[in-house]
Amino acid sequence: MNTSITHVAMDTHKKEHSVAVAYPDTGELEVFTVKNTVRDVTKMVKKIQRKAPDQVRFCYEAGVCGFTLKRRIEGLGSACMVIAPSLVPVKKGDRIKTDRRDARKLLGQFLAGQLTQVHPPSVAQEAAREITRCRQAAQEDLKRIRHQLVKFLTRHGYIYADGRHWTNKHMAWLRSLPFDSTDLQGVFDSYHGEMEHCRQRLATLDKEVAALAERSEYKEVVGLLRCLRGVDTLTAITLLTELFEFGRFDSPRKLMAYLGLVPSEASSGEKRRPGAITKTGNGRVRRLLIESAWHYRHRASVSKELKHRRDGQPLWAIDVADRAMARLYKRYHRLIERGKVPSKAVVAVARELAGFLWSLLHEHQRRQIQAAT
Repeated sequence: MNTSITHVAMDTHKKEHSVAVAYPDTGELEVFTVKNTVRDVTKMVKKIQRKAPDQVRFCYEAGVCGFTLKRRIEGLGSACMVIAPSLVPVKKGDRIKTDRRDARKLLGQFLAGQLTQVHPPSVAQEAAREITRCRQAAQEDLKRIRHQLVKFLTRHGYIYADGRHWTNKHMAWLRSLPFDSTDLQGVFDSYHGEMEHCRQRLATLDKEVAALAERSEYKEVVGLLRCLRGVDTLTAITLLTELFEFGRFDSPRKLMAYLGLVPSEASSGEKRRPGAITKTGNGRVRRLLIESAWHYRHRASVSKELKHRRDGQPLWAIDVADRAMARLYKRYHRLIERGKVPSKAVVAVARELAGFLWSLLHEHQRRQIQAAT
């Protein structure tokens, strides 16, 4: 360990940061707060750099500040790590929590090398990821307002019983509802207008996501991922924007672990206690893979839609997708025969689907390198 490096840990918040600094030459430990403004952060970094005998390294937990603070600090000439909060060691018996204590504890773990760094995206990668996240937020808003509208109608005796909700027939029924009270009509119009706004917003964002998938840096890989059963444009582009650089995963197991799809364990001595999946890492990708995994409970076959998605794609990618379809169908039904509930069986299938995803993308990278040489 280089003993001339000054280590700085920050407990970050929207309005201000608690900062803990350890100077190696004097052994001084300094703790203070700084406002979360460009001016104050820049002033703080330059002050520490002037006082430090050599290099300065910063760290903070991933959270409200995103990666902007990291880029700002690195732009001033110091290294900065963004730490995975779920992997920060925690003492169970420590019941006192303040921002200053958190900064000190993070500094001690930083000095001891106990922290795990989050792989940072580039500015372009982060901007692309925000598009898919905005689309997810719009979908959740639409779902929320639909629930509110249905509950409002149910409270006042308007119950639709002629089929599924949100079909064209159901929407026509909504528009034809009579209300005796002008107050109720006003409330209904408010709910209905908000729902229509959310629908239009979601449709606009769907077009933006489709345009994103057509960009040169994503188009080819999105086409490869769409060869897999249960993976269409939205799922494929979300996987790519959330995980971006697949080369950082050396093996399928590392990708599975990053997504929190591996079983937890609390074994000691002769007792082995396997538990639920760890659920660490990227929850959005984990959810998408589990949703896609449900498709593999059906017998392996190429539907008309899947055949259309595979048009023009390389044979090696289609072969990987076919092997995934055959293996994961057998995997699901073997687990069901052993007495596993479907939800657990699907999670196991999603874990193996992540392995096929890794295989497909690494084969693509390998072929690109061969073509370049």
